Amino acid sequence: MAFVFWFGVFVLLSIWPSVRCSDLPRGAIETACRDRYLLVTTQLSFAGNEPRFEAIDADGVHPITKQYGSECGYMFSILPLSGHAELRASYFSCHTDNQDDEVFTFSFNLITIDAKGVETTYTVNANCSLPLPWSPREVSCEENYMEVSVRGDVSGLPGTKADNWTAALATAHSSATSTWQVMFQQEGQQLTPMSLSEARELGYVFYLTQGRLVFRSPYTPGSVMGSVTMVNGMLVEMVYPILVSRQRWVVIMVDLVVACSTDEGMYDGAGLVWQTPTLLSPLVSGLFGLESSNISMGVDGQLLDEPITAERGYSLDIGDTTVQISIPFNAAGGYRKSFVMNNMYHEFYVVRLYYEQTFMDDSGVETRLRLHRPMNTPLLIQHISIINQTVLEDRVFTVYLGNLSYDVDLVAVKLNGHNFTIPEANKSGLVITMVPQPNSTLHAYILRVPFDAVIHKLYPTEGLLEYSLEINYTLVILPQEEPYFYLASVVAQFNDVFPPVFKGVCNEKSISFQMDHKPFDYLWEVGVGPYRLTPNLAAKRGYVMRNDSKRLTLEVPLFSVGFTYKDINLKQFRGTFEILSRFPKTLEVKSSLAKACLFQTTEVIVCSTEGVMTVVSMILAIPGSEPSRTSLRDSTCMPQAMDDTRVLFSFRLDTCGTRVQFDYQHLTYENEITIEHTSQSVEAPVSTRVTVRCVYPLSGLYKLFAYRRFEADSPGFGTILTRVPVKN
Repeated sequence: MAFVFWFGVFVLLSIWPSVRCSDLPRGAIETACRDRYLLVTTQLSFAGNEPRFEAIDADGVHPITKQYGSECGYMFSILPLSGHAELRASYFSCHTDNQDDEVFTFSFNLITIDAKGVETTYTVNANCSLPLPWSPREVSCEENYMEVSVRGDVSGLPGTKADNWTAALATAHSSATSTWQVMFQQEGQQLTPMSLSEARELGYVFYLTQGRLVFRSPYTPGSVMGSVTMVNGMLVEMVYPILVSRQRWVVIMVDLVVACSTDEGMYDGAGLVWQTPTLLSPLVSGLFGLESSNISMGVDGQLLDEPITAERGYSLDIGDTTVQISIPFNAAGGYRKSFVMNNMYHEFYVVRLYYEQTFMDDSGVETRLRLHRPMNTPLLIQHISIINQTVLEDRVFTVYLGNLSYDVDLVAVKLNGHNFTIPEANKSGLVITMVPQPNSTLHAYILRVPFDAVIHKLYPTEGLLEYSLEINYTLVILPQEEPYFYLASVVAQFNDVFPPVFKGVCNEKSISFQMDHKPFDYLWEVGVGPYRLTPNLAAKRGYVMRNDSKRLTLEVPLFSVGFTYKDINLKQFRGTFEILSRFPKTLEVKSSLAKACLFQTTEVIVCSTEGVMTVVSMILAIPGSEPSRTSLRDSTCMPQAMDDTRVLFSFRLDTCGTRVQFDYQHLTYENEITIEHTSQSVEAPVSTRVTVRCVYPLSGLYKLFAYRRFEADSPGFGTILTRVPVKN
């Protein structure tokens, strides 16, 4: 179940190009003496190349390869933590100086290689004193080997069925020599003695210390003298060697059976579960009164007391036949490792379980079992958590990105299409903060974006305002800095948000507008036609505009740009001025007020968008004038209405003799009102001519040229020029 590319012994397969020695960096390499092994941990940067160890003794330097480590009592592994590796060396490892089984001296070379291919060698030395007295028999179940040691004065230790022991004894009497030999007990096979050197060639190691006899076996070696058996439904690997030697008439036999549970654990959706038989029958079968006296658990090679295991959520269930250990996902003591696959964030959770059990037989002889077992979940798709923590009154988007492992960093964000690195974001008024996640080893990021920054604003329905933020997080998986992109979007809504409301009042010669300011007025712009109402536009057109913190007022004088006129007669006409509220970006009109007022007619000229000129002209000031004898340049074009003081003409711009003039920006239509009258100074009749003119911007008359149809985008600008007397 374990991933071999994260755990396993580093195999020396290469010849490195260059080597240099270096002093040990402070804190980069640490050693710790544990109950039965030395622990060496390193935080040195690997630069993509795994380090390796060499054991040193009086005979020279010995590279610790995968096979050599399993035969000689070394376990080297790379942990999920970036740049973290460790070596566990048994007190009985091959090149350790052993003083009376009490003091153990270790010497290693740690070799790293940088990105340029240059090797650096660090020397690691350590001395360990035995912290806990040896039990008569001790079994160590490492990740890559099994080891058993027995007290030198103990023979025929528990673990052998009587009939098996009788068969071994008979073989030993008939074939044993004065030199030590070994027989491997296997189900259904005849016992065959072999020399210790022959056993060493098969991967099995035997040696005698000052007071202990040690046997070490790799798991399932190439020439298998061991076996895998089922005990209470669980796999147990066993190697059963019997050492024999004839000393004159005495045959010495030592039982060195070793057995280890090989259960790799499982992930049940909530955590990791590991099981082992309560009694390992290969170690204890056939013994009356033998029982398990104590069981403890821990992680990373250290046992934990019950309060700590309870606090972390670990459980240790001891039954008559089975011991079960459960560790919840992401519990303290484990490690999480992240991956990116198809831009999906995956991870697995790893626990390096440590298990210790003691057995006691009815004679008081103790067997102590210690087991190291890495367990990990399968690759899991990890769902990042996004929480919108925005408080509307703060007018700042606050977005929580959580459930990130220690090896995941946020390096950039894209906000509504705008890219920011983390330093750029913080310089731009945005705030990105990394925070620890409560009660876990995870961390999170909090992103704060003010509403007036890069936020999109939308007014989807009447009275509803939405602020939206599309976020593309750029995360990297360390140490390889593999990128991962995560998309999220958040929305903040405000209700009862309406466009500005205007009130209009008719004056004698103007229309006045008033708007009381509200909190969200800034979302809209006030417009007149296609133009935004600004102080500059108001001054240019002659509007009177006042704007303070409470309200906006606008007075529009009659005949200003923006007025439209209807129902013109000699007494009155209707003037209309429209003011708009619209979105600045889309210019979508959300509300408007077209205020229409009746004004008294004096002298008026109106140039309509349909190409009609309407003129009311005063003739009272011309003595002897006769309204009935008033016409345009085309004398057949007579007034539509008249009284004693005024005449009203309304005609199409392509009729009644109207002249057309062009320049680069305007199209000017011009006609004349001819008023015939008598003069005391002149005996003949006299005519007075009044020039009337409509001017249209060429840019608004594209339909006139494209379709030969007069249709202007806006009314033209009309003028009535000075009267000119003319003799008939």
